[in-house]
Formats: sequence, structure tokens, C-alpha cells
Amino acid sequence: MKTRIPLLLQLCFVLLLPATGRLAHAQDWAKARLEASPRHREYVKLTHGSRTVEAYVAYPEISTKAPVVLLIHEIFGLTDWAKEMADEIAAQGYIVIAPDLLTGLGPGGGDFNSFTSQDAVTKAVSGLDPEQVNADMDAAADYGKHLPAADGKLAVVGFCWGGGKSFAFAAHRRDLSAAFVFYGSAPSDVSTITAPVYGFYAGNDERVDATLPATEAAMKAAGKQYEKVVYDGAGHGFMRAGEDPGNTVAGNKTAREQGLARFLELLKTLKSAPGAR
Repeated sequence: MKTRIPLLLQLCFVLLLPATGRLAHAQDWAKARLEASPRHREYVKLTHGSRTVEAYVAYPEISTKAPVVLLIHEIFGLTDWAKEMADEIAAQGYIVIAPDLLTGLGPGGGDFNSFTSQDAVTKAVSGLDPEQVNADMDAAADYGKHLPAADGKLAVVGFCWGGGKSFAFAAHRRDLSAAFVFYGSAPSDVSTITAPVYGFYAGNDERVDATLPATEAAMKAAGKQYEKVVYDGAGHGFMRAGEDPGNTVAGNKTAREQGLARFLELLKTLKSAPGAR
């Protein structure tokens, strides 16, 4: 008995360690949908300077070349939901590239999956250098534009923290066909934006909504195209919450359905951008 109890305790400890990491990012419903997808998905390594970033790529099942959509994850990192969202967009005929912006920044130099708590992920994403984020997204954009299956059109979409970064990337990159901002704030300088920007906001999200009048004024003064919709009754993060089986807010589900429909319709209107970075 003296030898069996420690052995059992050690076994339990070993089994619980990976579970702790999984629980921090658990979205079993999103993972199940992703695993049921028939589309080709892969991970690629993108290098710029001395940095290498891992990205998740989802391909559509079509017989023609496709536009590339860059997806910027929430403050929660490259979760199963972020990858499931990428796959959902790919299902509509787009190549979707979603970089893990925490590559190399996790414990022991790991990526998003190396973190063992959601709080640690949130802190790490919050502390990312904006210039590094743009450089990582540039690497993803350059990779996507040179894919044999790509048609040359390039768009960016971001959610939550990623929504703000999508807006900022539009101010940085000159060859975007469009930028889609889901409940994210605008950068301080919008004068360099060349692509139309489409905003999707929640009615119950005053932290972000309070910035919208200033954003509209700045975009108008700069002569930029900016079109937004605010979905009443929805909360911040409705694109994820609206499909979560555990969601109890009807407005989130409605906003997700309407927001997704608008997003997909706008994607159909993409035009090749004449500008270059």
C-alpha cells in the first residue's frame, strides 16, 4: 500500500496536467464542428526577419481561384472557435489565414496552446507589440497573395481585440480590398486607410460603442469609406457567443446570424486593390 498510493497520485497528476491547459481554452462545440469539416486545413510557418509565426490555413472546396481573408483572433487567442470561424468562412469560397500571434511567446517559447490559463493568454495578447502584430499580419498577407490558388484579392477580418487590430491593419497595409471590424476600436490615425472599412458592433457594448461617433467623424473627415451596423440586444463577442450552445442571450444569436449574412454579402463585392504596400 505504501508504494501504490504515491504511484496512483503521480498518475493522476500526470493526467490532470494536460487537462488544465485544455480547460483554459475549452470550446468543445467549436472543436466538434471543426473536426467534422470536409475542407483541407493545415498549419504553415511564416517567417519575417528573425521571427517565425505559425498560421492556420483553411481552403475552400471550389474549382476556381479564391480571395484571401486574413483572420485576427480575439483577445482569447487562436482558440477552437477562431479556427472554426476560419473554416466557416472558407466554406463560402475563401482561403482563410489565421496567424497565431502568440507564436514563440508562450511558456518555454511555445505558442497559444502552451498557455495553461485564460488569464495568462489575455495578458499576453494585451501586451503584444502593435508593430509586431502588423509585421506578423504582413507575413500572412504576403504568403496568401502568393498562393497558387489565390486570385489576388485580400481582405482582413478581426474580432474583439482582433477587430481593433483589423482596423489598424487597414491603416498600415495599402493593398487590402476591405477590412471588417467586429466590435473593435479604430486607430488614432485613419488618414492612411485605402480600403473600405465595415464595422459590426453590439448594442450592449458601451466600452466600444462610445468610441463610434469619433470614429465616424474621423473617417468622414479623412474621406474614407466606413459603414457600420450596431446590433441591438447583443453583447461584445456575439459572433462567438451567438453560436455557443450555452448562450442565453437571444440578441447574440440574432446578431450573429445577421452579422454573418452581411459579412458574407460584403465579401462577394471585393474588388482588387490598385494600391501596393
